[in-house]
Amino acid sequence: MTSFNLRRDLITRPILQWARGVMPALSQTEREALDAGDTWWDAALFTGDPDWNQLLAFPKATLRPDEQAFIDGAVNTLCAMVDDWQMTWETRDLSPETWAYLKDQKFFGMIIPQRYGGLGFSAFGHAEVVRKIATRSASAAVTAMVPNSLGPGELILKFGTKAQQDHWLPRLADGREIPAFGLTSPEAGSDASAMVDEGVVCYGTWQGKDVLGIRLNWHKRYITLGPVCTVLGLAFKLYDPDHLLGAVEDIGITCALVPTDTPGVEIGRRHLPAFQTFQNGPNWGKDVFIPMDLVIGGAERVGQGWKMLMTALGAGRGISLPAMSGAAAAFSALTTGAYARVRSQFHVPIGKFEGVQERLARIAGNAYLLDGARRLTCTGLDFGHHPSVISALLKSGATERMRVVINDAMDVHGGKAVIEGPRNYMGSQYRAIPVGITVEGANILTRSLMVFGQGAIRAHPYMLSEILAIGDEDRAQGLADFDAVFWKHVAHAIRTGLRAWGRSWTNGAISPAPDAGRATRFYRQMGRYSAAFALTSDIALLTLGGELKRKEMLSGRLGDILSELYFLSGALKRWEDEGRQDADFPLLRWCLESGFSTIEQRFDEVFANLPNRLAGWLLRIAVLPLGPRRRGPSDHVTRACADLLLEPSATRDRLVENVYVGGKDEAVGQLIDAFERVVATQPIHDRLRAQKIRDWKDGVEAGWVTPDEIAALEAADKAVAAVIAVDDFAHDGLAVKSQAAARPAVSAAKADGPEPRTPASDLGEQRTFSGVEL
Repeated sequence: MTSFNLRRDLITRPILQWARGVMPALSQTEREALDAGDTWWDAALFTGDPDWNQLLAFPKATLRPDEQAFIDGAVNTLCAMVDDWQMTWETRDLSPETWAYLKDQKFFGMIIPQRYGGLGFSAFGHAEVVRKIATRSASAAVTAMVPNSLGPGELILKFGTKAQQDHWLPRLADGREIPAFGLTSPEAGSDASAMVDEGVVCYGTWQGKDVLGIRLNWHKRYITLGPVCTVLGLAFKLYDPDHLLGAVEDIGITCALVPTDTPGVEIGRRHLPAFQTFQNGPNWGKDVFIPMDLVIGGAERVGQGWKMLMTALGAGRGISLPAMSGAAAAFSALTTGAYARVRSQFHVPIGKFEGVQERLARIAGNAYLLDGARRLTCTGLDFGHHPSVISALLKSGATERMRVVINDAMDVHGGKAVIEGPRNYMGSQYRAIPVGITVEGANILTRSLMVFGQGAIRAHPYMLSEILAIGDEDRAQGLADFDAVFWKHVAHAIRTGLRAWGRSWTNGAISPAPDAGRATRFYRQMGRYSAAFALTSDIALLTLGGELKRKEMLSGRLGDILSELYFLSGALKRWEDEGRQDADFPLLRWCLESGFSTIEQRFDEVFANLPNRLAGWLLRIAVLPLGPRRRGPSDHVTRACADLLLEPSATRDRLVENVYVGGKDEAVGQLIDAFERVVATQPIHDRLRAQKIRDWKDGVEAGWVTPDEIAALEAADKAVAAVIAVDDFAHDGLAVKSQAAARPAVSAAKADGPEPRTPASDLGEQRTFSGVEL
């Protein structure tokens, strides 16, 4: 019998009873999602007192020699093989030679260890490969990245049996098998638990033998590589009505491998996602029987599919999509800065107009910020962390910033980026924006439900332990556990409240900070906002309890603060890792001042909308005693950042590192050639302008310019004219024709270039653009 304890029995017990009334128990899917990952720097931010020296001590993300060699060799070769315009408007696919090269060079096996025939790249190596390909073609990057992120490969590697690993991983690594993963269905998008795809445990025939297995029925859509895959990873709900596996009938979400030549599998025609030409489409299964050996992990892993999926999503969210966002930002910085330098209006480069400089600075600042955050995340992943909250906020934040950057780039380019054709290097990037925003967790729900919703439970120092104690069916043990952790939480909350109040009222002056040179003051403000975030989180949870799950706008704003703190941590870490470059300081300053403005705005919105008005009023006094005061980067900082894109420099090189340019016979190569010529001839223009000489010939006669310099000026003008030119087409070349025909079904993907298969149930009218089937 448990002895009487004054605090536990008289004080903690009624608090626990109250908490059980306001805090809903964790569902099984929520618990599995929380168990699927761990915490890292997000947990430090949630404490309200992060150790900045710990952040700076994390190793710098670096490429191994074999990874750098792969990028310099195979990746550059791949980029040279890809013609995005031709893929988009003519062939609708990678060329057969490109498919063969992807397989031969093991692009589909980047995450597969070398012992299985893969490349065994680090998270950072994987990310850099995707990033560089994405600067050439988003469709090519998606094709290479999907087998290495949300796909059977990672699930087999982490959860598969040894027999599955030995059989499938070598075949996936060398491209004998093309993988896809079937998760999304018409009924289940962001809410994967709503799927109606199901499997029933039964006996059936497999390769001539009666074996225990599963009979599957499903309908999936939006499946990348689905039209060409040879093995489909499938998520479904598993039932065992005859208790062939045990006493449980409703086993839950399960993942299995389905060879697509299995009877009953139908691979549909292609989707065309925002005119991106990576292979994507629906598929179905009707009474498809597979043996239990094809369940990922075998019979012991049935019902663990949700945990598997949450684990696998970390790669796409934490590596691939941020890499593609970073690619878009760096590509936009390179091309938009160069275009703003060579394109003149009113005899002035458009990059010198302050309205344009605002956009250039935002492009440059976000490019710096994105790469800092994704490099920091790759460091954590490479050291064995699987931070699910960080992966979610990074995916959401990175792709949203990608949208901002590309929109700014489009605005600066104007008509150059609007008119489609081989000369338009921005059009495909613009069309690809919704893909990154939508896939692997739509940003709307990721922001409003996941970032703070999971972070408050997973990354908070005490919340998860409290929730588990509240839901413990052993009431005595639950009370003991709750008593142990609750009072630690109370002490923590008091310390956090005092810390937040002190740091806010002193404008961060008493916040601890490392010796970081010119950046030291930023760490003090970060410490101030971290403490304010921890206090606000505790008060929101205290006053709203489980109701906070349904206050999605409040949750989204709190998630924005956490995201900003993480992204800014990445920017500070980048500046330190790159040697505190003074020339880069305007970029760091733009990031921090922009982020601080967002943080204060979100705090103000949270305080204004907390249902408990007294709590909102007290928090405002403690955290924002003078109201929001941060206005974002000054005009001086904005101009300095914009200028960095307009002239060659080491800073610009760091910002646009690893962007594929191509030859001078291609649009981006022509742009960079014109940029270099314009910069090189600028001193000649300055000399003539100083002498008020308008006609170059007069300058020759006066001895102020040589014939060779005149030739250089003419070459620069010719290069600029080629850059600002746009494409036009013959009228009949743009005709749209109707064709009621479908591609014939084939049994499997061909070795020289996969072909999609067409189920008889989905025949119908197809459309062609300039004679090419859609």
